[in-house]
Amino acid sequence: MSSLSSQPDPDPTMGIPELGEVSGLVLVVDDNAQNAELLEAYLDDLGVEVAIAHDGQAALDAAAANPPDLILMDIMMPRMSGYQATERLKKDPKTKGIPIIMVTALGEVGDVERAVACGADDFLTKPVNKLELLTRVRSLLRVRQLQQDLDKAQAQLRKFMRED
Repeated sequence: MSSLSSQPDPDPTMGIPELGEVSGLVLVVDDNAQNAELLEAYLDDLGVEVAIAHDGQAALDAAAANPPDLILMDIMMPRMSGYQATERLKKDPKTKGIPIIMVTALGEVGDVERAVACGADDFLTKPVNKLELLTRVRSLLRVRQLQQDLDKAQAQLRKFMRED
């Protein structure tokens, strides 16, 4: 008969952030002010900083001035569509790593295919389910943070190897 150890097992979640713990800047891009405000209100639950742009060109300008950690991009907007803005952001070396979630009333398979072809990382249809939005935003912000941590570690390793 085996005895159980009186010592508790180490906590496997130790050092892992709580589910709600994410940080960063999220750029919400939507020409409809009410939609942008709703997304901003939803994001309040995550405690992230939110910036708003009302068209594709304003999104490019905002991302150049202060690169966000994630972008929620509407598709049908004046001046420049979300497709065009996403394609430009993904082609720019300074912004290509920013995850983009298309948030749109368009929901046909062709719309999703075009979004993916432009470089979108995810796709949500309106009306947006709050839980689904927060889950996807949280996940992509974590991936973004891990990628940034990896990039820093690789830079430090390269520096260390040059010093030898």
